[in-house]
Amino acid sequence: MTNPVLETRKLGIGYPGHAVGRDIELEVNRGQVLCLLGPNGGGKTTLFKTMLGLLAPQAGEVHLDGQPLARLPRSEIAKRIAYVPQAHTAHFPYRVIDMVLMGRTAHLGAFATPGPHDREMARAALDTLGIAGLAEQEYTRISGGQRQLALVARALAQDAPTLVMDEPTASLDFGNQVIVLSQIERLARTGLSIVLSTHDPDHAFACADRVAILSGGRIAAYGSPARTVTAKRLREVYGVDVRIEKLSGGQTVCAPSFST
Repeated sequence: MTNPVLETRKLGIGYPGHAVGRDIELEVNRGQVLCLLGPNGGGKTTLFKTMLGLLAPQAGEVHLDGQPLARLPRSEIAKRIAYVPQAHTAHFPYRVIDMVLMGRTAHLGAFATPGPHDREMARAALDTLGIAGLAEQEYTRISGGQRQLALVARALAQDAPTLVMDEPTASLDFGNQVIVLSQIERLARTGLSIVLSTHDPDHAFACADRVAILSGGRIAAYGSPARTVTAKRLREVYGVDVRIEKLSGGQTVCAPSFST
């Protein structure tokens, strides 16, 4: 049996004096994409913060490479798991290469500066995602899709085997969503383990190996996309009637009903 790279065991999540979720059990193996679906307020962001060690569990444990996350120093966690936030517009006109180079911080001492190897890693990450040509451009002047890919490149430069992505396609147009999802699928094939959240069930069919639906702080369904993302389950979670169809090209899509 494969040992999970990232795992939650009877996990309780929340903030001091406020429980958000409990009994959450998930796992992701090497080279897998785990997609987290669920309505707003369902606990996705709180779960991510707990999986990253930014929030202490209220119950249970998070395990990273078979070790309890709580026993690992922050520097070690940063070498094993990288976070990709939603794309944003930075306040300072950093070059793209400088933004990506920030991912090397996990491998530097307190007062160290990036060296030739760190710059090589940053440029390799940009090249991997096909955006090496953006290296010298200002991060504030590139498109939303390009900014999202730059954030993924920053995570790749961190050289961690696991990526956690918070709604990586949020606010992106259709074309850029396809580009980002294609890169996620491709990165998983290289052996990276990826956990991502999204509001779009179609994304689960596009790139996920496993899907977890988080609703009301609990896992409402968990398994393969075909067995988990069903019309009945989406109706229960989102209150919307949905038809799930397989297209002639093999893709599976969700079509909501707009009838009243």
